[in-house]
Amino acid sequence: MNAAVPAKKSAVMAIEDIQGRPDTRRIPINKVGIKDIYHPVKVKDRASGEQHTVANFNMYVNLPHDFMGTHMSRFVDVLHRHEREISVELFGQMLAEMTDTLDATAGHTEMTFPYFVMKKAPVSGISSLCPCSKAISKYGAHNQRSHITIAAKIAEHMWLEELIDVAEKEAPCELYGMLKRTDEKFVTERAYDNPKFVEDIVRDVALVLNGDARVRAFVVEAENFESIHNHSAYAMIEHEKDSGG
Repeated sequence: MNAAVPAKKSAVMAIEDIQGRPDTRRIPINKVGIKDIYHPVKVKDRASGEQHTVANFNMYVNLPHDFMGTHMSRFVDVLHRHEREISVELFGQMLAEMTDTLDATAGHTEMTFPYFVMKKAPVSGISSLCPCSKAISKYGAHNQRSHITIAAKIAEHMWLEELIDVAEKEAPCELYGMLKRTDEKFVTERAYDNPKFVEDIVRDVALVLNGDARVRAFVVEAENFESIHNHSAYAMIEHEKDSGG
């Protein structure tokens, strides 16, 4: 007599979706998601067509008051769907995929990446001279290394190099990676003859951006790292043309 062999269980035991539980506190969350994940990207390059780099992503969606949490792994899935590279043209598509995948009504994605501009001498920073120091000094003035940041909301295509050009043009002088003695003489004399406060820098950059119809809103920041003071100088201008602010 043959004993009956029990059938193997084919169904996989369901695991509860904790994030999908209802929440009774009735407090919505503006942004929830992941930060500091790296992924290869390609961006348009005015000189050579495109540039390959690595971007750092922050990805968020809104969370309604009646949901306990979001699915963090789905953010990574969206990123990986685009294989090894993400172009700026696909950025909007990826944002739509993210909100759809996470059943959200709003999404927010930040992408930061190093971008290289090739010149006769590679750009390594921006140099400026303190106007006060020039006025009170008999033989020289203390130098400042300036860092200019531009965030722009644009209505149509604009090269990254165009924003870099604005920053360099309105700075007292460009600073190059490799300088011969004749170059050093030009840079130091140019900075000495064209001193600027941080207030001057942000105002000059703002004038250019405000006059460009492609730029609908912008934030420009300047920080001068002092050479003889134990602090840095900072200024910021924020402007949105559509609101008239």
